[in-house]
Amino acid sequence: MVEEWLESAMKQYNQASYDAREAYPAILQMPGKLLGNLIQWCLEALPDEILVGLDISSERQVRKEVSQAFVGPESRDDLFAGQGYTISEAQVVNRGNSMTVHHLPEEWTDEIFGAERGPRGGRFTHWLHTHPNAPAIPSGPDAAAAQWTEGVDLILGVEFSPAWGAPWVDGVEGERRMVAGNKRPEGEKGQSWFRQRMAREKRPVLGKAATGHSIHGIELIAFHRSGVGVNILFVDENNLPYGWPFPDVQ
Repeated sequence: MVEEWLESAMKQYNQASYDAREAYPAILQMPGKLLGNLIQWCLEALPDEILVGLDISSERQVRKEVSQAFVGPESRDDLFAGQGYTISEAQVVNRGNSMTVHHLPEEWTDEIFGAERGPRGGRFTHWLHTHPNAPAIPSGPDAAAAQWTEGVDLILGVEFSPAWGAPWVDGVEGERRMVAGNKRPEGEKGQSWFRQRMAREKRPVLGKAATGHSIHGIELIAFHRSGVGVNILFVDENNLPYGWPFPDVQ
């Protein structure tokens, strides 16, 4: 089970994914419970970012009625490894600052996961890293790291307070996909630091994390190493998207 506020947010995100289906070549399904875990892990690792390895389950194939509903003019069924299956496994692999949290060389991780995942245990299908108090927009190093990913790369941005050692990052430009909350306004030029902080602390609170942080916004994107975006769907235990069926699904 997921918290009510998060389930409502995932329904809205899925509807937005459906409305924008013609702009994406493929979909990727993520369990709603996993999103809750990722948010928690993000906050527990502060002020660091974390890198999470993600794998799919061969038993959780995208349902036919769902895949058909998301077919558009740009659709491809051979874009990335693990396409057509739901994420089932997630493991924190690394933590650090934005320069050090990216993919670890495979030879470093094989021994770590060897007992659980075989001799090539360091290789995951998809990778996700977090942007604490920053928009989920890929940087140059993010795009470079994605070239080694067989599946897709994901970025989770979480806006929270108190910020402590992870203040909000201003001035990041790019396409943003909100899971919950509204896009945070950037600080006004000439406005004092105190006034900016007071304005930000008045942001609506979506929910409370077990770490005590107030959550104000959540963003999530997925992209392929070729540079195209991948449409994300949050699904329940029955492998159905939250909010399914969408109003105009035939």
